[in-house]
Parts: sequence; C-alpha cells; structure tokens
Amino acid sequence: MRRGWKMALSGGLRCCRRVLSWVPVLVIVLVVLWSYYAYVFELCLVTVLSPTEKVIYLIFYHAIFVFFTWTYWKSIFTLPQQPNQKFHLSYSDKERYENEERPEVQKQMLIDMAKKLPVYTRTGSGAVRFCDRCHLIKPDRCHHCSVCAMCVLKMDHHCPWVNNCIGFSNYKFFLQFLAYSVLYCLYIATTVFNYFIKYWRGELPSVRSKFHVLFLLFVACMFFVSLVILFGYHCWLVSRNKTTLEAFCTPVFTSGPEKNGFNLGFIKNMQQVFGDNKKFWLIPIGSSPGDGHSFPMRSMNESQNPLLANEEPWEDNEDENRDYPEASSSLTVETET
Repeated sequence: MRRGWKMALSGGLRCCRRVLSWVPVLVIVLVVLWSYYAYVFELCLVTVLSPTEKVIYLIFYHAIFVFFTWTYWKSIFTLPQQPNQKFHLSYSDKERYENEERPEVQKQMLIDMAKKLPVYTRTGSGAVRFCDRCHLIKPDRCHHCSVCAMCVLKMDHHCPWVNNCIGFSNYKFFLQFLAYSVLYCLYIATTVFNYFIKYWRGELPSVRSKFHVLFLLFVACMFFVSLVILFGYHCWLVSRNKTTLEAFCTPVFTSGPEKNGFNLGFIKNMQQVFGDNKKFWLIPIGSSPGDGHSFPMRSMNESQNPLLANEEPWEDNEDENRDYPEASSSLTVETET
C-alpha cells in the first residue's frame, strides 16, 4: 500500500514538473502577443497618422514577426535527436554486461564495442564515454540531458525558454530565433522611439495608447540588451565550432585535450551549423550536414587526425556470445551522465 502511494506521488510530481516546465514558454508567448497588439493596434492604427507610414511599418513588422515566431516554434517543437541503435548495447550484451561481476570483463566488452564505432572523444581521464542510464557508447559531442532524460546528439544546453534541449537537430533554429528576436526588438525600439519622444514632450494627446507605446519601448530595449549578449556569445561559439558545454569543458580526444579540436575555420564552422547552401541560412529548415553522430575534426597532419589515421568501418554486433578475456586493458572505461 505504501509503495503504491509512493509511486502515485512520484507520478504526480513528474506531471507537475512537466506542466511547470511550460511556464517560461507561456510567459514569452504572452509578452509577444501583447507586443503584437501594442504595436499593430495601439501604435500603427491609433497613434501613427500617416497612411504611408502605417503601411511601411506594418509590412516590415509582419515580415520580421513571421520569421521570429516560425523560428521560435521550430526551436520548441523540433525534438532532440538521440544516438541510433549502433551505439546501444544489444539486448544480449546488456544482459551479459549487467550480470557480469568482474569489472575488467565489463571494461573489455565496452572497449570492443567502441572499436566498431566512430568515436574519438574520451572522458577527462581518457576513458571511453559510456552512459549508464541510456546504456550506450556516447557519440562525439553527445551528452546526457538530465531534464530530458536522454542522450542528445551534439548537445549545447537545455533551454527553459523553449522547454527543449538544444542540440544537433535544432541548434540552427535556436540561433535563428535569437537573431530574429534581436531584430524584432530592435525594429520595435527604433520605430517606437519617435512617438515615445512625442508623448514625453506632450505633442500627442494622453490617451490609452500612451501607456502601450511607452511600455513597448521599455520592454523592447530590455529584451534587446539581454538577447544581443546571448546571441553574440553563440555567434562566438559558432565561429569556433564549439558548443556551450565544450566552451566550459575542453573536449578530450584519443591524443589528449584539444580546445580547437573541431575548429575548421570560420566559413566551414558556419557550414557545420547552417549547411553549404547559403540560401537556406536565414530560413528555419533543416540544412545542417551529417547525421550528428560524427564530425570532421581539425588535424595538424594525417597521423594526428583520428578521422584519417584511425578510421574503421561500422560493424554489426557479431559473435555476441564470445567469451571476453579477463586480462586488463590499457584503455579504461568510465560512465558519464
């Protein structure tokens, strides 16, 4: 009976957490809806007197608004991409791994799996990166998100403002959302400023629109400052081909730590996020190259480039029932979460 209550309580808490996780998104949506009403109706239709000025303001505003909301939608509802089955332990391997009591044999099992996969990054101690929650060998740049309870390919961070994990599948959309958010706030601030001055000097009658216009400028400037800092930081990350996690924790390769291990040069770094076709760079459609499981790496020479010097074909799990030796290996394995 007590166990049933605990399970019910745990389920209720998870449900509450899922509901509360949407609160930041709801706040953003409400602010955007109010800004739309304040700009379109209170500013353009009520305050602005020139018909030509009204039309110009509304055309440019709605063009920016469409891309702003489109990229926000894509950032929220594009699901994080998880590693494919190649990186998971098979049912028999998982069962044998969990039943095996000898640590050195468990290590050897994971080492044999890692040899078949294109993984070239390690933990800080040089161990194979293994997720003991998802039971998989982590691909390069993949990390486990405790909020989403899954391993996410090329994970950047978990963003509460979109209630989603930002990674390989939606990082382009997130960057575009930041860019169009900055442009949205800047456009509102610059077009509203003239009427803010007129209200301040008393050149316009003090009506209901005055509050909306004054507050609209304040909110636009406040969000612009915070967003331009965040956008600038992510532009720097893209120019170095880094994720937020990699900026705080230097990736470790088979040859050791390397801060610029994925840095291919500015243009190629941009292409790693936005794709080769520049006409898709401003449009929120998927164009990032690759499948998120492996990435080109910077190399000093052929012998130092794991993609060239240590390239091995992918293989299916064969000989699943073979016995693993008890001898210890020079390559250790650690679990990460």
